[in-house]
Amino acid sequence: MAITSANQLELLQTAEAVAREKMIDPGLVVEAMEESLARAAKSRYGAEMDIRVSIDRRTGKATFTRVRTVVEEEELENYQAEMTIQQAKQYMADPQIGDTFVEEVPPVELGRIAAQSAKQVILQKVREAERDRQYEEFKDRAGTIINGLVKREEYGNVIVDVGAGEGVLRRNEKIGREAYRPGDRIRCYVKDVRRETRGPQIFLSRTAPEFMAELFKMEVPEIYDGIIEIKAVARDPGSRAKIAVISYDGGIDPVGACVGMRGSRVQAVVNELQGEKIDIIPWNEDMPTFLVNALQPAEVSKVVLDEEAERIEVVVPDEQLSLAIGRRGQNVRLASQLTGLDIDIMTEEEESKRRQKEFEERTQLFMATLDLDEFFAQLLVSEGFTNLEEVAYVDQDELLVIDGVDEDTANELQTRAREFLEEQARKAEAHARELGADDSLFGFEGLTPQMIEVLAEDGIKTLEDFATCADWELAGGWTTQNGQRVKDEGLLEKFDVSLEDAQNLVMTARVLLGWVDPTELEADEEEDVAEEAEE
Repeated sequence: MAITSANQLELLQTAEAVAREKMIDPGLVVEAMEESLARAAKSRYGAEMDIRVSIDRRTGKATFTRVRTVVEEEELENYQAEMTIQQAKQYMADPQIGDTFVEEVPPVELGRIAAQSAKQVILQKVREAERDRQYEEFKDRAGTIINGLVKREEYGNVIVDVGAGEGVLRRNEKIGREAYRPGDRIRCYVKDVRRETRGPQIFLSRTAPEFMAELFKMEVPEIYDGIIEIKAVARDPGSRAKIAVISYDGGIDPVGACVGMRGSRVQAVVNELQGEKIDIIPWNEDMPTFLVNALQPAEVSKVVLDEEAERIEVVVPDEQLSLAIGRRGQNVRLASQLTGLDIDIMTEEEESKRRQKEFEERTQLFMATLDLDEFFAQLLVSEGFTNLEEVAYVDQDELLVIDGVDEDTANELQTRAREFLEEQARKAEAHARELGADDSLFGFEGLTPQMIEVLAEDGIKTLEDFATCADWELAGGWTTQNGQRVKDEGLLEKFDVSLEDAQNLVMTARVLLGWVDPTELEADEEEDVAEEAEE
């Protein structure tokens, strides 16, 4: 094969034909041809030469050139593609470092092997261009629904023809026991599009919560128009789902709009999801109220929210327990996914027993520490007192409202409570010092002797030791392991030290030790405030 005037136009015609077939830019095919011809020319003139080929986009004429670059004399390595300033003066008037000298060389005759190599280069470049085009086409379709035809099934995974490419519906992304045959039409959610060496990988799903949200967007014009918003979706694919919606137009009922006339809209989604039952729930910013809605059809008697632990306690009538939990825990599990909170469900009887136990424990505490009879201790607990610190340091007026408590009795109660606490503090300090607790801890504001005793028992005996602690080690917290939230016990958690308190204590210790510049802390706080204001 020789690049002569007889076949110059064939280059362009071939490029056009390939580009049309693969639906890519003809310019990319021509560039591939230029590279392949340049490689062939290097095999003829020498691999060390910088040979370049340019194909005229109108005439198809291929021009072969040799390029040499001007470099520093000590950097000269490739004598075929580089030259010094002194050598360049033979060809250029005023050569500078980095200048290039280009001279045309005769076209090469492509032998059989060179022609085959050039063909392989062109095919490779065309394949790369085709993959790039497919990726660009599908990357923006991630997060949308796509229609396709089933091509085949491999090891439980369904290969779907989605037009200009193939998508993969993995077996764990199929609903229940769905089975497909080649040629079946299928609707999927584009979960992810990745650029890989073998081409773009399009991962499809029919179990993703977003798939249901997108189906509702297609069936409910108000959602598409933004009048109604889907705030959360939780699914047990093929069985049951819960979807939370809110309306930004007071005249439109979000639940009714999603259900449609005689259930037509929701039924269309149910049919697509193989009969999956769907509970449509009104969204509420108040989390306890929202949870009550999410647990429908079960009735809820009481809700207690622990925001720090991201847990919520729900009390239901005894006869409603099985309904609230659902078959195999399905109802409470979906409600937990919808709210993003761990849910503890108990019956009214169980809650009553727990409260009775707490009442008895606090009564015994006051009887033992304040030398009170059972009746008087029960009065304190009934008025909401839970520990000795509250009795010792509460405003005296709060004690005087208790029946039978006058000013002298109130003084006596507080004196007994303070004396007991002071004695406990003395014992804790003595024990902590025996364990080796340093004066730097006792002089640190925010730590009580009882706290220092607990720290010393765990080997934290100096302010330096304390400053190396993480906030969650002190205050406790929650971590997720294998999808389950697990409680991390904090050293100072029983003293009601919150995560924020722990952060402040540790950071104050680091500032006192000179580990942290307080001015940097102030700057960080100002940035946080500014970011919150922007949000």
